Amino acid sequence: MAKQRLQEKYEKEVVKTLVSEFGIKNKMAVPKISKVVINIGIGSIAKNKELTETLRKDLAAISGQKPSTKVARVSIASFGLRAGMPVGIAVTLRRELMYAFLDRLFSIVLPRLRDFRGVSRDSFDKAGNYTLGVVEHTVFPEADIIKGTSHGLEVTIVVSSGKKEMSERLLELMGMPFEKGEVK
Repeated sequence: MAKQRLQEKYEKEVVKTLVSEFGIKNKMAVPKISKVVINIGIGSIAKNKELTETLRKDLAAISGQKPSTKVARVSIASFGLRAGMPVGIAVTLRRELMYAFLDRLFSIVLPRLRDFRGVSRDSFDKAGNYTLGVVEHTVFPEADIIKGTSHGLEVTIVVSSGKKEMSERLLELMGMPFEKGEVK
């Protein structure tokens, strides 16, 4: 596969900027995006096979690879959940597919959202990974809107830095549209 536009931007511009801003001496210590995990919870519609299959096809079209089914590990009677029941579908993207997906997410999908003013800077965890929730998966151009169903999905961007500040700056340089305002 050819190098993606976002991957070239990372290698040519972002690495140099991060090295100069954070004073990184070892090139292996430069933060990078290691994987992107896309997850759709299907617990509420798990019994509807047709709708579940539609979501699987949509997620495959959005991500470019076949999703895996995640099952419940334990039974929880109050939720009507038994061990082994499907509760979600997920895809883990790495390398070229990851950069292609992030490029589409940053430049096409997020700006298309209604009343979009940027993504929150508060969605980083302690390790510097970023999780973004999308209310309707139909905002992706690859999703089949004709079926009439929209479902939320979660995108987790796993960054190798281990520090929130470095991860935030990396994603900002890569083109993540953060909301304007004061930086914490």
